[in-house]
Amino acid sequence: MSDVEIHIDVNDPTDGEEILDVTIIDEDDEPIVESAFDRPGRWYIVHTFAGHEQKVIGALNNIIKSRELSESIYEIYLPEEDVTEFKSGKKVTVSKRMFPSYLLIRCEPDPEIFYVIGSTPGVTGFVGAEKTRPTALTRREVDNIIRPHVEGVEQPVAKRRMPTHEFEVNDTVQIKTGPFATFSGHVAEINEDQLKVKVLVDIFGRETPVELDFTQVTKL
Repeated sequence: MSDVEIHIDVNDPTDGEEILDVTIIDEDDEPIVESAFDRPGRWYIVHTFAGHEQKVIGALNNIIKSRELSESIYEIYLPEEDVTEFKSGKKVTVSKRMFPSYLLIRCEPDPEIFYVIGSTPGVTGFVGAEKTRPTALTRREVDNIIRPHVEGVEQPVAKRRMPTHEFEVNDTVQIKTGPFATFSGHVAEINEDQLKVKVLVDIFGRETPVELDFTQVTKL
């Protein structure tokens, strides 16, 4: 195991908040941990009208370009994750907003920059106690959303949500495949961990429970 140095720097940003900045350096003076928190500027959360995230990103990028603000507004980040869904009996993986109607923006803590961002069409405001001085995210908050890169270590995969589906208990469904294809019945149980449903099917006059994959049934 190589020797490791830890450099600790206490700095005082413009808002007066003391920040303890720890950088881990190996024997070749190469950073081991790369956190988005250490990039220039500070991270803030911006709220948008529902479904307007991409429109705000486009409008803000145009403003940055036309007003030459690339050295003040550095980065716009839309947190997304891959989610498995079942649509029309088929399993598909789609990108979903982790926090609908919210964006992360890395910029300088400047009131004029806050005004430019806050007045962008589609933006309703910053998340923070005061409109003129939004609350910047902490290192832990940034790292929880934008996973830090660790040199020589595979990037950890963000925890995904439970796969979504269209079924509810007591729904009437039809079986599409297997020995009971074309039979219909009612959903008795839903097992999201195993991606299965238990359907009560009338077989020879008796209600019989049949366990099936999500993809084997469709709602009627």
